[in-house]
Amino acid sequence: MPATMTSTRRPGGPGRPRHTGQTATGSAREDILDHAARLFTSCGYAGTSTRDIAEAVGIRQSSLYYHFADKGEILSELLEQTIRPTIDKVEEIEKLASEHDWATVLYVLVLLDVHTLAVAPHNAGMLPRLPDVTSQPLFARSKAVRRELIDAYDRIASRLTDDRRQHDLRLGNVLLQLVEVVISIRRVGDTLTDTKRHAIAASALRLCDVSEEQIWPSALTAERLVGQFI
Repeated sequence: MPATMTSTRRPGGPGRPRHTGQTATGSAREDILDHAARLFTSCGYAGTSTRDIAEAVGIRQSSLYYHFADKGEILSELLEQTIRPTIDKVEEIEKLASEHDWATVLYVLVLLDVHTLAVAPHNAGMLPRLPDVTSQPLFARSKAVRRELIDAYDRIASRLTDDRRQHDLRLGNVLLQLVEVVISIRRVGDTLTDTKRHAIAASALRLCDVSEEQIWPSALTAERLVGQFI
């Protein structure tokens, strides 16, 4: 199977008391998001306060409000992190069709989407599945962004399979759910290996009626191309 994908990853201001909250891991803002993701996924959104987050970071609660207006804003940014890096590259990925086949385009999109979920801090991709998150008014925005990604999968799938099959299976939604198996893999503490990454992408192509003979060359080309989007 093709070589591994590599992981990538992200200011303080005046008047913040005590220490700045900056550590070797990054800026105070990054630390807030990191600790909030850990607390939200382990204790629940409703069960975590801004005081809890500030104490975990090692800053005063008032300092946290320098970076985020409230807990909802922190959640909103974490939700964006689990999908926005993929959405922002969709247009560029679709342009690959000018030089490559649509099977390769879909393979690249799946690999990127898998990567986005794989590097989300503390498996933050599971946040949209938590009842105390989905009940928040701000979740509507996250749903709208998710719809953008489903639409992208739909567009690409339409290039690979007939309209009736696409409509009957609601392929855009099915493909996204397939990619989101990454969340379950991480939740049980399993390792997301290259074999699993490529198995997910290959399965996406099979759902769109791509032949086995075409999947392998698409995988090789996609692995070479995906690095420019990560």
